[in-house]
Amino acid sequence: MTATPNDGSQPGLAPSGRKIIYDENGKPCRSCNTLLDFQLLTGKVTTPKVQKVADTTSKPDTYAQVDPPDVELLGRSSWTLLHSIAAKYPKKPNEKQKSEMSQFMTIFSHVYPCWWCAKDFELFIRANAPKVNSRDELGKWVCEAHNDVNRKLGKPIFDCNLWENRWINGWD
Repeated sequence: MTATPNDGSQPGLAPSGRKIIYDENGKPCRSCNTLLDFQLLTGKVTTPKVQKVADTTSKPDTYAQVDPPDVELLGRSSWTLLHSIAAKYPKKPNEKQKSEMSQFMTIFSHVYPCWWCAKDFELFIRANAPKVNSRDELGKWVCEAHNDVNRKLGKPIFDCNLWENRWINGWD
């Protein structure tokens, strides 16, 4: 089953009943939709799992007891964000987009919640200016920045030539 936007500006509905967001090419946006809805729309899954849709119109009686993120959760979430931003960066960005991405990375290194990690990322940026001339260049730069941290933490190093498989195309 495929869904198409009615006029390109209004989201359609997924089989689950949630709104589907489309990218600039009229295809379902992987980053903007749930994995299940994306898989249903692209035909990778044909039977939806039954999910209860939360009532978002009323105030909850209780809140989940979730603690603030620790350094590991914050790190995983931040790297996911940075890799995802690189995956959606234009293949051929204009000068404004290049400037904004460079500024974003610098600002990110200044406002990151872990001051130690922020300083480390800032030093990495000083030594290795963000490469923003293309999506591929930025994706590999983010991967190398991530690998720099992984080396310091004794974690496995990712082959940055495979970054698109991990963050754009998936592993067929």
